[in-house]
Amino acid sequence: MPVAIDKKVPDFTAEATGGKVKLSALKGRTVVLYFYPKDNTPGCTTEGADFAAAHRKFDKAGAVVLGVSRDSLKSHESFKAKLGFPFELISDPQEKLCEAFGVMKMKNMYGKQVRGVERSTFVIDGEGKLRREWRGVKVAGHVDEVLAFVQSL
Repeated sequence: MPVAIDKKVPDFTAEATGGKVKLSALKGRTVVLYFYPKDNTPGCTTEGADFAAAHRKFDKAGAVVLGVSRDSLKSHESFKAKLGFPFELISDPQEKLCEAFGVMKMKNMYGKQVRGVERSTFVIDGEGKLRREWRGVKVAGHVDEVLAFVQSL
């Protein structure tokens, strides 16, 4: 069953650029977890660049930004380096986090049904509770909306 608003998010440990990420180790900080379909694609590059541009503001608001996709750690390392992301990217090839957050969906790609990640963002408060979710995200203006919510906490 996917995570639910105002409920505690089950602790997780995941492989990421810069080493393992453990949710419980981030207690006391707001966590912005954004799921995206694929490294080095236009929408995902724009979304990552938008989060990177707002990184100082998220940091000032006490938030940690983490990107998540099914790409390999090697792919993430090069994507992060190429774009200079100041935050870590979580590699979820077994879709454990994707399933926990219910972001795997059937999508149409070039007329074919394919299973993929629905662009989604989740805000987890310092106590580990899910406070807000955005599903089926459109990239334009999204980061500003997430930042405004984080600043309101």
